[in-house]
Amino acid sequence: MIKRRKSKQLTIGNIKIGGDAPISVQSMCNTDTRDINATLSQIHEMSDKGCELIRLAVLNDDAASAIKELVKKSPVPLIADIHFDYKLAIQCINNGIHALRLNPGNIGKRENVEKVVRLAKQQKIPIRIGVNAGSLEKDLSNLDITLSEKMVLSALSHIKILEDMDFDLIKVSLKSSDVLTTIEAYRSIAEKIPYPLHLGVTEAGTLRQGLIKSSIGLGTLLAEGIGDTIRVSLTENPVEEVSAGFDILKGLGLRRKGVNFISCPTCGRTQIDLISLAKKVEEKFKNLDEPITIATMGCAVNGPGEAKHADFGIAGGVNEGIIFKRGEIIAKVPENQLLEKLEEIIIKSSK
Repeated sequence: MIKRRKSKQLTIGNIKIGGDAPISVQSMCNTDTRDINATLSQIHEMSDKGCELIRLAVLNDDAASAIKELVKKSPVPLIADIHFDYKLAIQCINNGIHALRLNPGNIGKRENVEKVVRLAKQQKIPIRIGVNAGSLEKDLSNLDITLSEKMVLSALSHIKILEDMDFDLIKVSLKSSDVLTTIEAYRSIAEKIPYPLHLGVTEAGTLRQGLIKSSIGLGTLLAEGIGDTIRVSLTENPVEEVSAGFDILKGLGLRRKGVNFISCPTCGRTQIDLISLAKKVEEKFKNLDEPITIATMGCAVNGPGEAKHADFGIAGGVNEGIIFKRGEIIAKVPENQLLEKLEEIIIKSSK
């Protein structure tokens, strides 16, 4: 059992973050925020996959204006991602945004940050201090300390601005494209502040490398109890980020949403097309929202025994296979009927 770091709890829309709330999964639209129809379509696509918070890039006044309509029609809370222009943050708050993400390294003068904070405090809008390794303040660049230490100093200096204004609806992220730098920064900040942490490895890459880097970075921190909400950053359809986020949490036993798929590696004992079968099982049940585990095993050796913790499973044989439920064999069917019979059993059990 993972013992989670204690943090203050805040609420974004209807989602609680920190404290004893489940670790939430979020993503970010890659549409032009000004295109309301395209953005809403992607919001719904991600929401259907279970995404609980969605961030939108706000590049200009037109994008900030679109926030009003998007907030009205979105099924999940929306977060405005603000760079450079503090006025866009103010406009988004006035248009009903549920939370803000500010990069302290590029937002400008302290007085401008204070203008945003005053309005956010009045409207009870949480702010994420989003520190990125690549956009730190210039006065930190010459310090003879590690990059992770610079990131922490940046975060602490901007947290202090908010705290000086008696504002504590704060969430913090310290992201780098380097996995170890990211881990070091989060470990350090976790000991210094009480606020919830948003985890992510920024610019992690395309699907394969991005998943590996994010799994190492986020998985390490989550296993240590650090982290209250996560985003898996991928150069890919953001729907993939949502699936990956839940898969990481399921792998650590931190969330039970949707199916947990397990399958054994192939070996010389396998008498069935296990690779193809495992892919078909995952595709068939990927949209099932029940928190169950389904196993696809290559033979009787690795079947009901090693996967007896699975709610349902298949184990292959010679031109046939068995279907088991929590370690007990309940059916033996020809290979070409395995998937159909498994679906029938799962549907019957869920009624």
